[in-house]
Amino acid sequence: MNITKKLLFTALVASLTLSLYSCKTKKLVAKPAPAPVEKPAPVEEKKPAPAPEKEPEKPAPVEKPNFNLDNIQFEFNSFVLKTASFPILDKAVTEMKKSPETKFVLNGYSSAEGTPEHNMQLSVDRANAVKSYFVNAGLNGSNFTVVGHGEKNPISNNNSEEGRIINRRTEIKVQN
Repeated sequence: MNITKKLLFTALVASLTLSLYSCKTKKLVAKPAPAPVEKPAPVEEKKPAPAPEKEPEKPAPVEKPNFNLDNIQFEFNSFVLKTASFPILDKAVTEMKKSPETKFVLNGYSSAEGTPEHNMQLSVDRANAVKSYFVNAGLNGSNFTVVGHGEKNPISNNNSEEGRIINRRTEIKVQN
């Protein structure tokens, strides 16, 4: 029994030694330098005759930004943007990034439904919703001034639903 224990102990020590040795990090073997490749002798090329000098090319004209954007519409009695307004706002962001130092006034409007106080607050909230959209798109928030007009200055008749929908809007104007 004593011999069995000694053999078992020796086998255990031998296996631990082997496992420790195999887990050690191996040294990186230096890679041999690649064999030098001979470069072919340079072939003399015939040089074309020099072209006549041209006038220096003018840089492409910078396209002026188009800030005439409208039709930013909202849901009824809400400052939630209609999904149809997103492409217009995306175009506005693209144009505004062409001239990042330009200041803008965001004029919010509402239809004639509701009290004048409610409509005034709603128009301010609508202009702020557009400003938030622009800031989230990477524009500088300090370039925007928010103005609420309530139900003043309708662009359509408030007697029909189609007219009221058009009057629920925000207009973007360049600040003078």
